[in-house]
Amino acid sequence: MNLPKNMGGLDRGIRVAFAILVGVLYFGGFISGIVALILGILAIIFIATSLIGTCPLYMPFGLSTRGKQSGN
Repeated sequence: MNLPKNMGGLDRGIRVAFAILVGVLYFGGFISGIVALILGILAIIFIATSLIGTCPLYMPFGLSTRGKQSGN
């Protein structure tokens, strides 16, 4: 299945930075319990969507943060 890319570099970078921040907060002991669980799941989703370059939640709304692409 070839999903269309709809995430730009800045969007992907912000998601990865958020995931790193969640990891630092968790391993630093600043968050725990249900908050850590929810933020951890969100961080995993953000890493996955950043790696594939596609956010499924953008699709129904026709959103894209990629900007103009030439050729494709």
